[in-house]
Amino acid sequence: MGYIEELRALVGHRPLLFVGAVVVIVDETGKLLLQERTYPKGKWGLAGGLMELGESTEDVAKREVLEETGLAVEELRLINVYSGPEHFAIAENGDEFYVVTVAYYTDCYTGELTIDRTESASVEFFEPGQLPDYMVGSHRVIIKEFLAKHYAALRK
Repeated sequence: MGYIEELRALVGHRPLLFVGAVVVIVDETGKLLLQERTYPKGKWGLAGGLMELGESTEDVAKREVLEETGLAVEELRLINVYSGPEHFAIAENGDEFYVVTVAYYTDCYTGELTIDRTESASVEFFEPGQLPDYMVGSHRVIIKEFLAKHYAALRK
């Protein structure tokens, strides 16, 4: 049983605060990596996840990207930290939570792109102007900020 499951066993569905990390991964052609999630089915988002005890946000980002995509990321650069009432969610099972998300970007990665079928239906690189319509809303905000503030410098 993981940290989050242990917390839920103690507090039930009451609101909790979680910290997570996501990564905008840019390939050599300037495309962005997204994963099509198994839950909610068909929704696209960035690779990432929630912090376990003892991890840094960089550790979370690297672990989750490796688990979800098979890629090992390096040289993580901060996009921003996202928090507040708009980051409140209620899971399908009634669990309530707020997430503080630390977003990074990188174009430095190694490995073979693979799919963790427990979390992803597919993973694919997209042109920045051709992102899927059905996306995690907060991830769309992160990508928009990344494109506005960091993308051009990364492509030089």
